[in-house]
Amino acid sequence: MPITCDVAILGGGTGGYVAAIRAAQLGKQVVIIEKDKLGGTCLHRGCIPSKALLRSAEVYAEIQESETYGIETAGATLVFPKVQARKDAIVEQLHQGVQYLMKKNKIQVVHAQGRVIGPSIFSPQSGAVAVEFEDGEMDTVVPTNLIIATGSRPRVLPGLEPDGRYIMSSDEALRMDELPASLIIVGGGVIGLEWASMLNDFGVEVTVVEAADHVLPAEDEDVAREMQRLLGKRGVRFLTKAKIMPESYQAGNEGIRINVQISNDQQETLRADKMLVSVGRQANVENIGLENTDIKLDRGFIAVNKHLQTGEGHIYAIGDCIGGLQLAHAASHEGILAVNHLAGETVHAVESHRIPRCVYTRPEAASIGYTEREAKERGHEIKTGKFPFQAIGKSLVHGNRDGFVKVIADAKTNDILGVHMIGTHVTELIAEASLAQMLDATPWEVGQTIHPHPSLSEIMGEAMLAVDGKAIGM
Repeated sequence: MPITCDVAILGGGTGGYVAAIRAAQLGKQVVIIEKDKLGGTCLHRGCIPSKALLRSAEVYAEIQESETYGIETAGATLVFPKVQARKDAIVEQLHQGVQYLMKKNKIQVVHAQGRVIGPSIFSPQSGAVAVEFEDGEMDTVVPTNLIIATGSRPRVLPGLEPDGRYIMSSDEALRMDELPASLIIVGGGVIGLEWASMLNDFGVEVTVVEAADHVLPAEDEDVAREMQRLLGKRGVRFLTKAKIMPESYQAGNEGIRINVQISNDQQETLRADKMLVSVGRQANVENIGLENTDIKLDRGFIAVNKHLQTGEGHIYAIGDCIGGLQLAHAASHEGILAVNHLAGETVHAVESHRIPRCVYTRPEAASIGYTEREAKERGHEIKTGKFPFQAIGKSLVHGNRDGFVKVIADAKTNDILGVHMIGTHVTELIAEASLAQMLDATPWEVGQTIHPHPSLSEIMGEAMLAVDGKAIGM
């Protein structure tokens, strides 16, 4: 017998299970179809495991530098299998939490491969999902509305496909049982830099190859260049405006070697134990039955309107499979908006520039809104304020004086156009900037907000006041 429901969700990652919970809150009968573990990439192959490793790397680095705090340590040893065990325990605890939430909200989970089908004896319209279980048994889920949340996977460079030994994507890197002595990272975006920071703290010799002029090409240039400077100061080597040459790749008992084009007439041969390819992510849109619908693709991603509807109004798509900012919190927000819309509630479209972006390196970076270049390209006459962490007492107490907060505002309207940060714990501080944009606060209003002293949050008030030249501590 087919399984009927109000809302079916194809994919049980962050966006999928959050959408399911919201639908259940609205009294909908919900079915999630997931072929793997609930939690998706974020929980099992992305956000959580990588941040667990980054935290271990940060602690290890702090121990190495503990003498600067007046604490002498000797004999501190990195035991990488225990680092991995801690990561796995955190992931499993959160996985159990997601399973509990499904039971609590009476959401039916179908562990099977799902494929969208067209009109059939089960439904006069497309959107039913044929499911195949591991034992070969088949069934059909017939919903009133379908939400596609199939996520993404690491993009592969032809000629440099992961082989489980020498070449890795972030998926394989998370499963390493021992650290290499040296590593080449292809790609200086968020994921590439997080691995560069982590492995450098673990004592690995790291070289980053980036095709753009600087790392973090999607971020404000001031932040990107400061990040490159600070990681370079720690020993990470960067080759920017450089093109990796897959045809030159060789691997053997002594590791790998590959050529990099660093100018029109100059090449360099790089050698390392392993390579991590981090050049973006591609949507999981194959073999899910899209050809049986009127759903269209745009540059490899599912095309949706402002309400996250596909070419068929009763079928929605959210998260990484629709492109945009491929972030877990973006997917969650989209899932809630899609459910609210199909339930007939008034919703406001997602504005990507109001979604905070975080980089969990050491130091961290975080941003929201437009970069300075983007603001100018959009025709804004801007004014900016910048305040350094070295002028914040709590930052000195923490022992991390590098970095700054930069605020970009419209000179005519005084609207906050963007906030960009690099420094200690800025992935927490960015939430205040996110709230300020949501409430359409001006820099003056945020600057007048009383921030506790001593705290890192003081830098937010100072940077906002700096927009009009009124910062107190500088």
